[in-house]
Amino acid sequence: MTRGISRAAALVLTCSAATGFAAAQGQAGDILPYDKPDAVEAGRAVYQGHCASCHGSDLQGEPDWQIRDSEGYLPAPPLDGTGHTWHHPDTQLLEVVRAGVAAVAGNGYQSRMAGFSGVLSEQEMREALAYIKSRWPAQIIARHNRINGQGGHAHD
Repeated sequence: MTRGISRAAALVLTCSAATGFAAAQGQAGDILPYDKPDAVEAGRAVYQGHCASCHGSDLQGEPDWQIRDSEGYLPAPPLDGTGHTWHHPDTQLLEVVRAGVAAVAGNGYQSRMAGFSGVLSEQEMREALAYIKSRWPAQIIARHNRINGQGGHAHD
């Protein structure tokens, strides 16, 4: 069942609109300023104010995040590098934050994560994701950077 959920999570974060956004930006990915201390600090504040209530103050996610609850929703996954977030390029992560999981996944997928477009600026969304990425272990950041360079997502 975990394998099926991982595939579903990959589907949730796959979005062709994100690819179009990257082309408009003139880059294949790697659009998060995770190596810029000012952006990371600003992102920490955005994360704590808008994301931590579900994903946890330490990015740990909710317990049993791979098991649907009694209403059929998956709990908020960890964003600390132990979950699946890093398997997806920056553009897809940004689109999920922008539009929400259900909008990106389509096909009637249900999620409690709404989009933050109209709530957060584009810069704030990038900074929040930069903060998240800055907290990943170095080897996960390196793998994520390779994923950005390939314009795809990991399958391992």
